[in-house]
Amino acid sequence: MLSFPTTLSSLSEIIDGLPNISGWETEVLSVVNHDQPVFLPTTNIRLEDVNAVFAIALHMHQPTIPAGNGGTLISNLQYMFEHPNEGDNHNADPFAYCYSRMGDLIPELVSQGCNPRVMLDYSGNLLWGLRQMGRSDVLDNLKRITCDRNYQPYVEWLGTMWGHAVIPSTPIADIKLHIIAWQHHFAAIFGWEALARVKGFSPPEMHLPNHPDALFEFVKALKECGYRWLLVQEHSVETLTGQSLTHKHLPHCLIARNSQGETISITVLIKTQGSDTKLVAQMQPYYEAKTLSKQQIGSVFVPPIVSQIGDGENGGVMMNEFPSAFKQAWWDMVNNGGGKSGVVGMCGTEYLEFIEAAGCKPEDYPTCQPVGQHQIWERVSPDNCQPEAVENAIQELKQINSNFHLDGASWTNHISWVKGYENVLSPMYQLSSSFHQKFDQLQQLNSAEPVTRQSHYRNLLLHNLLLQTSCFRYWGQGAWTDHAREIYQRGENLLQMN
Repeated sequence: MLSFPTTLSSLSEIIDGLPNISGWETEVLSVVNHDQPVFLPTTNIRLEDVNAVFAIALHMHQPTIPAGNGGTLISNLQYMFEHPNEGDNHNADPFAYCYSRMGDLIPELVSQGCNPRVMLDYSGNLLWGLRQMGRSDVLDNLKRITCDRNYQPYVEWLGTMWGHAVIPSTPIADIKLHIIAWQHHFAAIFGWEALARVKGFSPPEMHLPNHPDALFEFVKALKECGYRWLLVQEHSVETLTGQSLTHKHLPHCLIARNSQGETISITVLIKTQGSDTKLVAQMQPYYEAKTLSKQQIGSVFVPPIVSQIGDGENGGVMMNEFPSAFKQAWWDMVNNGGGKSGVVGMCGTEYLEFIEAAGCKPEDYPTCQPVGQHQIWERVSPDNCQPEAVENAIQELKQINSNFHLDGASWTNHISWVKGYENVLSPMYQLSSSFHQKFDQLQQLNSAEPVTRQSHYRNLLLHNLLLQTSCFRYWGQGAWTDHAREIYQRGENLLQMN
């Protein structure tokens, strides 16, 4: 069990009808910033017995929309239950079961002598929505595999942006607010000790910023919030010379350099291929790992890792085919090495702890940077790295290459979260700016109670983060952009109140 400050009292999950997303920043950071091993003390695998590894993650999300009685904020899942005849809303009940079922599948497989692993990524919107709907059954099932020490070795939670905001177009000042809001909310539901074990981060839509300053601030915020590693899509990164990755089954060191010439880095695991849910639903990473053998990092030979994430509920293949394929893969492993040797499943933090204990150093990992940055840095000399030079390079590239952009890259590059959504983006940036104008100076003043613990602050923060939810910039103009406009207007009205 991890050790952390014992004087901390448990957090309330709901405060004044709002999710607990702020107010205990000092306490959160004291819990997450540690170097203690998370998985090594309890793992039942020995690295020397392993030839190759796979890691799968399930991404779960439902947006919050102003569509309840009287326009109250509710989960889209609740709206689906209440309007079953619209679109594919008949899937509400299967979706709800998908959010819960790992709490059944993991104990079942463990009782059968299997050695399963899964990583879970749930947006703050979804966690709050489940509580609003009274679905304590789902949350309690998740608590079982999160808090019961019998199941902790098999499950890893990944942090994410509370409001499912795609990071490249999120106001830079709000990136850390999303990250730490999720940590607050998670600790309130699952406890401080569970939060101390969250060391990997899953960005919504696998969307990685490629603007130098946005990336730098993102990585800086991750590290300040105690994260050790980040999951990235292989097509969103390149080598430092602008090539595609050649060692995608090894961890990499992501280099972030800003327009001032400062650099920071973080370990990344590479999610391979595109966004097809069949990759996870049919356990493709396991079968791909069977074709791999050990590779060298520095002077150490390590098993490679096939990393994959998919929506945990979307589409018939995840709703219907995944459970049987998931079980079959673990049963197959029991019959081939007992589930603890040869090809095995691991969680991301478990794998990294293993290979670093074996002598791997993060500085020896292959390096990478966001796609497109090589073109910038070959135009900016290291001794002239300043904002004006970087901006000039960016403008030059945009003029000579119509495909060059700094909107980031994700697992769905045919979709833009920027083009055609000015009517959402402009209000979004306006609300963020007004929010920071109102509160940033207040936070610097000494006060008996942190500003971030005040209900008015939390309510405004909630609206600011909700407006940045990716769903309002995914489905085209119409009902979803109308939801965004309504949340913006409510945020503006709150700003006028003391």
